Amino acid sequence: MKPSIDKIKKFFTLEAERNYDDKAVMGGLASILESWEAEAHADDLAEVVIKAVTTRLRDYHRLTPDSRRDALKGLWNRLRQEIGEYGDDDLDTRSKSAPAPPKTAAKPKTETPEDKTSAPSKEKAAVEKESKEPEKTAPAKEESKAPQKRRVKHQPRPKPEGPKAALDAPVTVLDGVGPKNAEKLERLNISSLRDMLYHFPRRYDDYSQLKTINRLEYGEEITVMGNVDSVATRPIRGGKSVIVEVIISDGSGALRVNWFNQPWLTKSLNKDMGIVVSGKVEQYLGRLTMTNPEWEVLDEESLHTNRIVPVFPLTANISQRWLREQMNKVVNYWALRVEETLPESVRKSAKLIELGDALLQVHFPDSWDELEDAQARLAFDEIFYLQLGVLRQKQQWNARPGRSYQISNEWVESQTGRLPYELTKAQHKAISDIRRDLASGQSMNRLIQGDVGSGKTVVAGLAVAMLAGEGAQGAVMAPTSILAEQHLKSFSTLLCGESGPLKPEEIRLLIGSTSESEKKEIRAGLADGSIRTVIGTHALLEDPIEFENLQIAVIDEQHRFGVQQRAALRSKGKNPHLLVMTATPIPRSLALTVYGDLDLTVIDEMPPGRQPVDTFALHPSERERAYALIKKQVEEGRQAFIIFPLVEESDKSDSKAAVEEHQRLQDEVFSKYKLGLLHGRLKPEEKDAIMARFRNKEIDILISTTVVEVGVDIPNATVMLIEGANRFGLAQLHQLRGRVGRGADKAYCLLIPESDDGVENERLKVMTETNDGFVLAEKDLDQRGPGQFLGTRQAGFAEFNLANMMNVRLIEKARREAQKLLDADPELKNPEYSLLHKTLNQLWQDGQGDIS
Repeated sequence: MKPSIDKIKKFFTLEAERNYDDKAVMGGLASILESWEAEAHADDLAEVVIKAVTTRLRDYHRLTPDSRRDALKGLWNRLRQEIGEYGDDDLDTRSKSAPAPPKTAAKPKTETPEDKTSAPSKEKAAVEKESKEPEKTAPAKEESKAPQKRRVKHQPRPKPEGPKAALDAPVTVLDGVGPKNAEKLERLNISSLRDMLYHFPRRYDDYSQLKTINRLEYGEEITVMGNVDSVATRPIRGGKSVIVEVIISDGSGALRVNWFNQPWLTKSLNKDMGIVVSGKVEQYLGRLTMTNPEWEVLDEESLHTNRIVPVFPLTANISQRWLREQMNKVVNYWALRVEETLPESVRKSAKLIELGDALLQVHFPDSWDELEDAQARLAFDEIFYLQLGVLRQKQQWNARPGRSYQISNEWVESQTGRLPYELTKAQHKAISDIRRDLASGQSMNRLIQGDVGSGKTVVAGLAVAMLAGEGAQGAVMAPTSILAEQHLKSFSTLLCGESGPLKPEEIRLLIGSTSESEKKEIRAGLADGSIRTVIGTHALLEDPIEFENLQIAVIDEQHRFGVQQRAALRSKGKNPHLLVMTATPIPRSLALTVYGDLDLTVIDEMPPGRQPVDTFALHPSERERAYALIKKQVEEGRQAFIIFPLVEESDKSDSKAAVEEHQRLQDEVFSKYKLGLLHGRLKPEEKDAIMARFRNKEIDILISTTVVEVGVDIPNATVMLIEGANRFGLAQLHQLRGRVGRGADKAYCLLIPESDDGVENERLKVMTETNDGFVLAEKDLDQRGPGQFLGTRQAGFAEFNLANMMNVRLIEKARREAQKLLDADPELKNPEYSLLHKTLNQLWQDGQGDIS
């Protein structure tokens, strides 16, 4: 037996004994090719045999164990033919040692009949082409009896020598990326090598399965290897376009491949050239074809074919092929040079692969299992650093001492007994949470979350009353003057009167329209302590206000305020207790993440007697029905809202606009009634005047944009008509619906989309099915992602690329690991955490996050 054949037989036998794990030689079978090929030439092996071995072993590592077995058996049979040996000498020793390994890593994008049996391998395809013997294939397995998949264990690649990743280097350091291409990449937010490494594929095409041409099936996406038999071009469409027609064959059959308007391919594709094509199998005049497939020369490294191929987000004048090649340069050279940011203890506990491997596999995965591991690691990072940030903020807040207040049960009973209604169990629980915070000796930092009408204001009022009874001052900040005025009325009822802790003159309102003389009086009263509670808007921050003893700050609709505004209100006192409220229901996953620094209380119970709002989605042609309902309600003494998505008509949109529609509705539809107009371009005092008239029933129907979304309490309003409803998110639609049904009368919400197709809009369907804000919030998060909820809260923290905010298990896992790390080393001083600490500070703007 020739030395080269004897040598490769030993490798093949050892590989069979190891159940085809590609570990018979260090670096895998592909690593022996260069030296073996030289020996094979020295032994005068036929060129076609040498070519068969090198072609098949080059991609051996990409195959499943079963496909590897078939490939080596096929190659061994081919080699034995070369030396004239026949018989039963078989490489497969597994029957004597171990059961055959189950198939792994096979996740074709679309299932075909072929997927239900043993998928043909690249090696088997070549055997069919070159071997004179009939193909020996593994018997097809029934799908129901198929063995359980065994996951391929991730094998990290060795770290390359040389410099660490220069992640901040501009993309112009790459060959082929000059100023013009750099400008195009900038449109994808790519300006540095770091940006390229974190520009993740939006999907993947699975071209890892190969077939011989005679086994192709219509509709499947597949890879074929063959030789070019002919190359021709012909004009089409009267000479305006050209088609390149190539015939390739592999010994089992021939396939026509067409490329439209790519005449330069005739210079690249030559007769007898071995190529690989990957694409969708189509049909023309009864024959199978491929149109515009990806292709590569057979001897080249597979980048666009014969693998799981990444598909990246693009912009104008950048092709997928060009960007993929640039990404390959960066990823292959720099990914494994990226410094690991997570401590080994965290990686081991969370069962994560290393960062460099993750960046490598997420771009150019060797298998679906490797891709899954990579995505899991990178998604964990995104959540983990956010959790570290919010937990560090919570830790910083909890480290601040707060004045302790012991509130007795008798006091609570006396104050709740003054109310004209019974509190719900959820409200009582919220009050208990607040009492526990106030008694802890640490500054309270609590978020009260409750749906529209759940009674958050009463809870906040009682919290202020608890401290007012002890001589402390309180500040309540609302996003609008209207809401601030409503809070003044509510808080005055709670805090003043018989048995109340405050006198009427000790609670004041400070808004933009407050006269300068009154503002001066309020500032003086807060400074000397004679005013105990102030309710206002941004004016609380803009005026040079000083408090004598500010002990509690309440922020309503807290997502409407930015980080700096919240911090400014806190700075008015020395570690005041903080209570923030929101009527926007927050899904559990988001509450754990974005609001992870806050202690959360959920008021998930509505007061008795609160009626659900009947909601209907109408076709645009049914608008008259909506108008008829409004007229009926107004005739009965009630009021209505009509909401429009725009203030004024625009050339860029066909949506109805409030200004024009106000005039039309007043003239043509509701001429008997008084209509008002409200939108964001009005001055604050004009808005307040209109809302005051509406509240006082001087206006029957209010035409408005979404400025009424928050903080408008009009108990007499029973109809909410929303035009262009398909343009709004679920959270916004729910908030608008919450403006009606606040009184004892039955209320209605009517949703009219811009077209008949919009009636089938999923958001509108959900709105008609439930009044539960938490159900809607989960749906909204699922449909639109976390960006709508984050707002200005996490300044400096990037949007998630891979993490799914609906994945509560991942969030809890990341939070657990972050908490464990901070418990062991609160300031992350351990040298092992230096890179993690640096990364955390970069993401959180050196720690200056929002701790409200």
